[in-house]
Amino acid sequence: MAADLGELLVPFMPTIRVPRTGDRVFKSECAFSYDSPESEGGLYVCMNTFLGFGREHVERHYRKTGQSVYMHLKRHVKEKATGAAGGAIPRRRNGKVFLDLELNRDFNGEDYEYEDEAKLVIFPDHYEIPLPNIEELPALVTIACDAVLNAPSAYKKQDPESWEEEIQVSRHARSLRQQDSGVRIPPSGWKCQKCEMRENLWLNLTDGAVLCGKWFFDGSGGNGHALEHYRETNFPLAVKLDTITPDGADVYSFEEEEAVLDPHISEHLSHFGIDMLQMQQRTENGHHTDNNARPRVSEWEVIQEAGMKLKAVYGSGYTGMKNLGNSCYLGTVMQVLFSIPEFQRMYVGNLQRIYDYSPLDPSQDFATQMAKLGYGLLSGQFSKPPMKSELIEQVMKEEYKVLDWHQQKGVSPRMFKSLVSKGHPEFSSNRQQDAHEFLLHIINLVERNSAGSENPSDVFRFLVEERVQCCQSRRVRYTQRVDYLIQLPAPIEAATNREELLAYEAKRKDAEENMRAPPEPVRARIPFTACLQAFTEPENVPDFWSSALQAKSAGIKTSRFASFPEYLVVQIKKFTFGVDWVPKKLDLAIDVPDFLDLNRLRATGLQAGEEELPDLMPPIVLPEDTRDNSMSSIDSPEIDEAAVMQLAEMGFPLEACRKAVYYTGNMGPEMAFNWIIAHMEEPDFAEPLTLPSMLDLGPSSSDTPMGAAPLANSPPEESIAILTSMGFPRSHTIQALKATNNNLERALDWIFTHPEEEESDALSDMADTEPNDNAFSNANSHSDSTLSPDRDTSGPRIKDGPGRYELFAFISHMGASTMSGHYVCHIKKEGRWVIYNDHKVCLSERPPKDLGYIYFYHRLSSS
Repeated sequence: MAADLGELLVPFMPTIRVPRTGDRVFKSECAFSYDSPESEGGLYVCMNTFLGFGREHVERHYRKTGQSVYMHLKRHVKEKATGAAGGAIPRRRNGKVFLDLELNRDFNGEDYEYEDEAKLVIFPDHYEIPLPNIEELPALVTIACDAVLNAPSAYKKQDPESWEEEIQVSRHARSLRQQDSGVRIPPSGWKCQKCEMRENLWLNLTDGAVLCGKWFFDGSGGNGHALEHYRETNFPLAVKLDTITPDGADVYSFEEEEAVLDPHISEHLSHFGIDMLQMQQRTENGHHTDNNARPRVSEWEVIQEAGMKLKAVYGSGYTGMKNLGNSCYLGTVMQVLFSIPEFQRMYVGNLQRIYDYSPLDPSQDFATQMAKLGYGLLSGQFSKPPMKSELIEQVMKEEYKVLDWHQQKGVSPRMFKSLVSKGHPEFSSNRQQDAHEFLLHIINLVERNSAGSENPSDVFRFLVEERVQCCQSRRVRYTQRVDYLIQLPAPIEAATNREELLAYEAKRKDAEENMRAPPEPVRARIPFTACLQAFTEPENVPDFWSSALQAKSAGIKTSRFASFPEYLVVQIKKFTFGVDWVPKKLDLAIDVPDFLDLNRLRATGLQAGEEELPDLMPPIVLPEDTRDNSMSSIDSPEIDEAAVMQLAEMGFPLEACRKAVYYTGNMGPEMAFNWIIAHMEEPDFAEPLTLPSMLDLGPSSSDTPMGAAPLANSPPEESIAILTSMGFPRSHTIQALKATNNNLERALDWIFTHPEEEESDALSDMADTEPNDNAFSNANSHSDSTLSPDRDTSGPRIKDGPGRYELFAFISHMGASTMSGHYVCHIKKEGRWVIYNDHKVCLSERPPKDLGYIYFYHRLSSS
């Protein structure tokens, strides 16, 4: 028999691999479905790729790859017989088979036992070889089978390799000497000290300088001033400002050239007025420990509709999602997205086509994992009502009250979360995150992965018209940009119970001074009309430069809808920072309407009698210490000579090495090496580096003052060179840079999301204001581009229509800040509100619309 098995496996021996270090073995979940070893058909693990497949999908993998040998894993779960010893350890027939396997924990209690079995299956004949079978199998096959059976979960394998686990303590952390400069960092309103950047800002822990990072540090935009500061001062450590939480912060060591840990970060931050210990005390266990504790209890009860006999619902569209540990932000966003027909059609409607054309590793394919999740939520396969016999049995056990939610197990989005959070420092962690930020992250991924095909996120896209007026000259500029949601402020001063709030605050302060128990908290009640009014009011433009006056001046900005999206997303600005850096959530209720008419906010464009501001850029201002050397710095661009020599030692021409390092932005030898490989065949590969003068501002004009550049001029040649060196057309590169305020990283994203616009003319840029927080949303975080007012908005990406909407979903947050708490969502389906609370899906008795955080409206058809 042993010889027969050996001969049977001989043709397939070259395809059977032993898992190596770094290989992920997917033995708990199918790459195309939520089948597992507990499913009826079990799970098939490919002995070459170590991907798992359910019974319905293993044949597809065999046909596509030709891989014939799979390990079939099956777990049999059954309830213990009556009279079984309570607390006994579940019996396992094959103890080593599912070591470290993460499966349904509902069956791991004292009432259940399970038996595991494994066997090799050879396709296409489905020949089965039971395991273990050490004596009859070839040694290589035995070793491979044992390694697969004992491999840890594919997701556990990731954890030690995540960036958080690899980070080492900086050698500068203990000996860092901080200067007594008197710098105190406010909790918001930061700006780079050397430019106008308001994102990707880093606080130098030695002198308190706030400067922007390079565009390639973590995927955020910047001009590299933090690195320049290090080169000038040798101050090694910096912390990213928007990452500071009670648990820590992102610290980077310029000298060590990597992210590092700073065990003394709390002490170092307190030197600049940032008290992490106070933040920790006031966010302990996800709740404020001060007077805000009591209203949070009420908030949890109201939003989750606790105390009500909620009826569970089953079937298509009523499947919950398991909480993987602070993953409710992901679950609520995806439930809402897959309630939208465009997302359903794109991913579930095209399921078979997506699966048939999926890559060899479908676990790393965005479309495949979206289709998998969408089918899991919409098919009803994982949301089936209990059998009548189960109902009777539960009643006999007097457990009927918990039956509905107990039966709903939902789908586990572990593979999906692993993919969409890959490389993201926040979403890849197990910490709670902001659902608003994750929604924008998913929209960005949909955009990137929809090039050349239908883009379901287009239903959220709309044009914003921004009108900026110089207060002195009264001249105006109109610009347009694309956005995906609006952010409504919550003006506390407009609360209808203002007197009650003032009385509560007085009582609270008195109780605090006299060491008495605090009074019963009062929640602010704000009319939705007041939020909308605050949203439409003009706002001051910081650091406004008037092209009419050729100087900084006072400017005001108003925003209106240049188009209305099919689906309108409204976020309420509930979260803020206190003066002590403690993240706080405003305790308020807003009477959000079911129907919304925004037609009065339609943009009008340039009006009769209005005079436009000249199309001029602000003058280039060089620091005093660099003006005398500006020409020499242009003639001799900054290049990392160490990287150049390292490449030259490999045998490449010196001038080619210099160009490679320069055109990759001094990112290091590895990036420069990739540039060399991509450009070796070019005729000018080894010619000296030459660049046009950075001070050449184009032809002179009598209408253009000295130092002011026409608005239509090209972005910095250095930025253009970096992007064109990556293979993008020069015209498309210029267009991308103009559309993103010359931000390299955002320009790269813009190029990927605008492939159809490669040949279009360059769009006009915004000159009279720096991108900043605006009434719609943060332009630096999710605005897509700056568009000229006369741009044709009737294209396929902007689906304009009337501004009348009906509420169909909202996401609510419970807790003191986005760093803690819990999310649930309510979705209106078939004329009734349904609450999705992790894996539990029930009819809503009293949807708490006034306590929502993100609201979703669909456009009403014109009557």
